[in-house]
Amino acid sequence: MLSKNLKLKGIYLIKNQKFKDKRGFFFESFNKKKFQKLFLKKINVCQINHSVSKKYVIRGLHYQVGKFQQEKIVKVIRGKIFDVAVDLRKNSKTYGKFQSVILSDKNNYQLYIPKNFAHGFQVLSEEAEVSYITGNFYNPSSERTILWSDPLINIKWPYPRKAIISKKDLLGKNFA
Repeated sequence: MLSKNLKLKGIYLIKNQKFKDKRGFFFESFNKKKFQKLFLKKINVCQINHSVSKKYVIRGLHYQVGKFQQEKIVKVIRGKIFDVAVDLRKNSKTYGKFQSVILSDKNNYQLYIPKNFAHGFQVLSEEAEVSYITGNFYNPSSERTILWSDPLINIKWPYPRKAIISKKDLLGKNFA
């Protein structure tokens, strides 16, 4: 398991070692001891969420507030996504900035996103199956949504004109 700190402090791109042979492949997608060693902190696993989305779907930008803030480890099981995390830490030099990466079943990357970040993604393949571990339980009254097309954050989504967005996400708030 290798990790790389990205431009926004606290976000890590994780590459799992795949063991392949004529039968297929095997890799550990989560090992609590290894993750704790990588991040030098305790990793709390409360939920493992799973979604399937069609091409061009944008989910997000979601986050939770108060005692229900969540850290996440995002993994693509099948397909390919443009994954985004937005820094919501007001005292951070990168407050309001975003980090984007391509996650796919081919590159086998995972993205670790700490608390105080909003998260979202757009599907690039015909369909994508995404799994993510959360460090806290989902609480509907603590969930917030930033508008996917917020002009201050200015995310360069791959297919903005073709985006398929839920009613809830269309009602997201502006970052300002």
